[in-house]
Amino acid sequence: MKRGVFENLPLLGHTRALAVGFATLIFLGACTTTGNQAPVVDRLPSRSSDSAVVTDGIYTVKAGDTLYSIALDFGLDWRELARANNLSDPGKLSIGQKLRVTGAPGAVAGGSASGTITEDSGVEITPIPPAGGAKPIENAPAPEIKPPAPTAVTLGFIWPHPGEIVQGYKPGVNKGIDLTAKVGDPVLASQAGRVVYSGNALRGYGNLIILKHDNNLLTAYAHNKTLLVKEGEPVTKGQRIAEAGQSDTDRPKLHFEVRKQGKPVDPMDYLPAR
Repeated sequence: MKRGVFENLPLLGHTRALAVGFATLIFLGACTTTGNQAPVVDRLPSRSSDSAVVTDGIYTVKAGDTLYSIALDFGLDWRELARANNLSDPGKLSIGQKLRVTGAPGAVAGGSASGTITEDSGVEITPIPPAGGAKPIENAPAPEIKPPAPTAVTLGFIWPHPGEIVQGYKPGVNKGIDLTAKVGDPVLASQAGRVVYSGNALRGYGNLIILKHDNNLLTAYAHNKTLLVKEGEPVTKGQRIAEAGQSDTDRPKLHFEVRKQGKPVDPMDYLPAR
């Protein structure tokens, strides 16, 4: 029997099988590679106006940040922030730039710190038995202790303007309260302090005054027509620091904020009832 062309059939079949197998390996390899690829992530930084995260006392500049806004978020004088970071031009910041905010609330230099004493710390803890000789209850939950609410009597704040409240404080929506005002109305310092900002470089605030009252509290007075005090100047409670206006807003009003450790808090907790 002549083998002729038929004698190569087994070899052709074997070759075809190898080709199919190789193609399959390529397909599976491609699928595996695709499955292991890192997902595409948009890493464009975004600014959160209500929170500023630091690591070991370092803040990373995000889109929309200015030196003034960062200082406000951390309860700092922008000039102190500039000096701490050797910034000769406060208007030049770049996304991703690292700024030291040591001294700002929440910024703990050298990593985390804890003042909690536990049984593992080597301190012997002896429970105090209750009166009457009863046995102490083991593993009893500690009673919750709530800090007292701030009162106007102890803080001594006054209203910066007698206008009615047209918009109240709401976290994530309004960082302070908005008071009706007429253009030219006097704006008063709510408490004695020092002027840490006087200008219009913070977008959305117009002509703005920021006062620092102690290591923890700032007050901000926005949308003014005229600013009457300069940075670094001390002011007394009730002093006229600005004239109301409608800079960077749709109508005349005074926007008033209280910030504790850089974080906006409800001004109504600090102002006296009226």
